[in-house]
Amino acid sequence: MMRQYELVERVQKYKPDANEALLNKAYVYAMQKHGQQKRASGDPYISHPLEVAAILTDMRLDESTIAVALLHDTIEDTTATRAEIDELFGEDIGRLVEGLTKIKKLDLVTKKAKQAENLRKLLLAISDDVRVLLVKLADRLHNMRTLDHMSPEKRARISEETMEIYAPLAGRMGMHDMREELEELSFRHINPEAHDTVTKRLEELSRRNEGLVKKIETELRDLLVANGLANAMVKGRLKSPYSVFRKMQSKSLSFEQLSDIYGFRLLVDDVPSCYRALGIVHTRWRVVPGRFKDYISTPKQNDYRSLHTTIVGPSSQRIELQIRTKRMHEIAEFGIAAHTLYKDGANGNGDGELLSRESNAYSWLRHTIEALAEGDSPEEFLEHTKLELFQDQVFCFTPKGKLIALPRGATPIDFAYAVHTNIGDTTVGAKINGRIMPLVTRLTNGDEVEIIRSGVQVPPAAWEEIVVTGKSRAAIRRATRLAIRKQYAGLGHRILERTFERAGKVFSRDALKPALHRLGQKDVEDAIAAVGRGEMSSLDVLRAVYPDHQDERVTVKPAGDEGWFNVHSASGMIFKIPGKNKADLVDGIEAPPIRGLAANVEVHFAPTGAVPGDRIVGIMEKGRGITIYPIQSPILQRFDDEPERWIDVRWDLDEANKSRFAARVLINALNEPGTLAKVAQTVADVDVNIRILNTVRVAADFTEMALDVEVWDLRQLNQLLVQLKELDCIATVKRLYE
Repeated sequence: MMRQYELVERVQKYKPDANEALLNKAYVYAMQKHGQQKRASGDPYISHPLEVAAILTDMRLDESTIAVALLHDTIEDTTATRAEIDELFGEDIGRLVEGLTKIKKLDLVTKKAKQAENLRKLLLAISDDVRVLLVKLADRLHNMRTLDHMSPEKRARISEETMEIYAPLAGRMGMHDMREELEELSFRHINPEAHDTVTKRLEELSRRNEGLVKKIETELRDLLVANGLANAMVKGRLKSPYSVFRKMQSKSLSFEQLSDIYGFRLLVDDVPSCYRALGIVHTRWRVVPGRFKDYISTPKQNDYRSLHTTIVGPSSQRIELQIRTKRMHEIAEFGIAAHTLYKDGANGNGDGELLSRESNAYSWLRHTIEALAEGDSPEEFLEHTKLELFQDQVFCFTPKGKLIALPRGATPIDFAYAVHTNIGDTTVGAKINGRIMPLVTRLTNGDEVEIIRSGVQVPPAAWEEIVVTGKSRAAIRRATRLAIRKQYAGLGHRILERTFERAGKVFSRDALKPALHRLGQKDVEDAIAAVGRGEMSSLDVLRAVYPDHQDERVTVKPAGDEGWFNVHSASGMIFKIPGKNKADLVDGIEAPPIRGLAANVEVHFAPTGAVPGDRIVGIMEKGRGITIYPIQSPILQRFDDEPERWIDVRWDLDEANKSRFAARVLINALNEPGTLAKVAQTVADVDVNIRILNTVRVAADFTEMALDVEVWDLRQLNQLLVQLKELDCIATVKRLYE
């Protein structure tokens, strides 16, 4: 275990004027609070915060961050309080420790919503101060290094979580070394057999090619020095087991088929020397086509800058080269931690001003958090965050030359939403490199994208399956919900107008506002849409607005005389009025045709079906939109005293696009061989499709068959019934409405 003085010495090596008293006080406080606590390994618990602090000294971070590392578990695991830490160490350190404390243990398997909420807390804490991220990643790295003392189940869960969240987050912050070690440690526990196999193969390859890496290093360095790059440095290595395994998986290759297992870094003094070194290498050795990338002129979103190329180098070995300056290398290794995050104040007291805003990686993080905050559910937030963390990127341009970074596989729709949500919502087309292209086109590096817009456009819900960014998906879901709410609100408004009119009142949105709290709704539009969806009765709204109103709800029943019906009012009065059937009396609302409703209002059919040619009626059902029933359905009796739920609908089918509709037929047939075959043949002869067939023996000689069939219209259904009745084996046949 590291000693207190060793930690102080590590900090003073890169910051001689570090506040030694602060570090000593934080160490003593953490030691006292953790007391006799032990880790799973049996080591004193204080060894963990000490090692976390040591990891951060490798990143050359200031003493305040080191103090936070020493204190990061005190509030969560000891009797320490935020107020106590504020008093002893200042509000800045107290805020950071509390921010880390709020991050609870995550469970990828059984507590997805909790994991999502805790991830949201983590990202929000990081967006407030990047030091939270640095301490959290160091904390996770040390936990992964000491994971062997946990149970196998816990090792697997923590490793999956690390691979899902923390490793890609480190990568997005440009911390390559941190990401690589987290991935390696996770890989070892998630897939130990694959890890052991790849590791052994790499060790065998290293023994077989002993001295090859050193030989290539020497030859590359000599070549660069001979061409005027005297300070060039060359460092080669075998790739890590996880990076090799990932390439084997992604490209479906065996280990023997991999040709670029060696990687070499060429470090030079400045940017011109990078391109000069590239020319020297390409002149000397053959280049592998399509394997050159320039991340100097177009840096990655995490600030990574380098030239990448693959050559068939010394000994005819295919090798990858990364050419960069020493400063670029420092940023590539440590990412955001390599930036000058703090500068001393004028008083020289070490209280630094946070400068991480200069980092593109940190700007990306803030932008991502802002975009992901638009997600409505914890699960959506988690899904979108993982999408943003894992995707490689493509770089595209607006017509004015603005660079837009997107995940690989992004479409023009993603591009539009990346520019602005309103642009995405109103997108109707796109030009890619001057040519009109489909919105499903996958963008590639360097594409210039021009978005074509329309003020009347509403993003289709199907776009959600096309886009890849979390921001796009969240915006499309939100726009779809708003469009559906608008449709239901229009329907609800008409229902309320009719209900208030029957009561001798006039409905208005202003009259509804004072009653919202009684209805449990946030705003007027939500209340009206709830009526449209059938989640709230229009009579309840009427009573909420006019508490003294006497309910005059009516019930419609046959009067006994053909062509007449009785209307029973709530007050006991009975009126006899004419009508061919009950639907004539419904306070119908002129609703759009069924096909018109289907676009935004959820429409269902009765379990026994309704077919074109039937007289139909729509019933609003809570949470299900509108259900279509044939007017003969006895189920409609349940809604006799709720006329506000009845919607007047009609068939409006396009002859060129007919669809089959479900209906149910009940057959009573003789129980003899061949009966089922005759029934099936008759159904086929009239071009009817059987969806479901159920048979029940009702007597020794008779079987009851219930057929769910699909027909074009009522005429075809009646033709089926007539032909079934003509069969000698059929006793009775009828259409079933229940």
